[in-house]
Amino acid sequence: MRLIIVSGRSGSGKSTALAVLEDNGFYCIDNLPASLLPDLSERALLHTELLQPQVAVSIDARNLPSQLKRFPELLEQLRLRNIQCDVLYLDADNATLLKRFSETRRRHPLTSESRSLSEAINDETQLLAPIADLADLKIDTANLNLYQLSDTIKLRLLDKPQAGTAFLLESFGFKRGMPVDADLVFDVRCLPNPYWKPDLREHSGLEQVVCDYLDAQPDVEEMYQDLLAYLSKWLPRFAASNRAYVTVAIGCTGGHHRSVYLAERLGAALRESLGNLQIRHRDLG
Repeated sequence: MRLIIVSGRSGSGKSTALAVLEDNGFYCIDNLPASLLPDLSERALLHTELLQPQVAVSIDARNLPSQLKRFPELLEQLRLRNIQCDVLYLDADNATLLKRFSETRRRHPLTSESRSLSEAINDETQLLAPIADLADLKIDTANLNLYQLSDTIKLRLLDKPQAGTAFLLESFGFKRGMPVDADLVFDVRCLPNPYWKPDLREHSGLEQVVCDYLDAQPDVEEMYQDLLAYLSKWLPRFAASNRAYVTVAIGCTGGHHRSVYLAERLGAALRESLGNLQIRHRDLG
């Protein structure tokens, strides 16, 4: 059985996540009381017609605080039964969540006459801390539209070709903010920038003309060799510590040239040794 627990603050994209999982064969339940997790998994194992049932549930601040506090204990019960369980936690910064509620005019589940929307968003962070602390995968949705979030969930949760740690090499541009869900972040803005070459500006780090330019830069080669040596040594240590997901983010100014080039080149070099490795370019296109 595979069980995915989806959580996160209101407005972070949990409904989208459940819809993606449902479209991919998961039986989905929204707003499940946390205390029912063990019973749900037991019934799914006993009564399903599927050899390997797939279930996804959303657990969030609509639960009673007492049940959310029990989440670590309940998760441990599931894993003792050898149930493959992934905890997905979605979030965004406060300003983004405030804007989303203002645009949709939805009511936050924790607001009241005595609690403003801003206070409710802050309080929700504390309520969901027991789940956030145990999340296998965190996704920052602040810079993702619905389609990008759907693609990210498919890439990270559903496109796992083999068991073990799923590694993601992600390029990004600092001008759109650093990905807060990254485990390791490398800044390559010190390298020569193809953006300042008029004939390269409109191309990306995926294209040969940009690759040829960066291949010829000694600093780029030195950075690549240093990053490759570091990641080759330490990413297997992450896998040995039973981490389900590890995200390595490589950032340049715009996320179009240097970071894309290095993510692709490092991914090609590391894929054979790591196996379960994916590449994503956050700000490309």
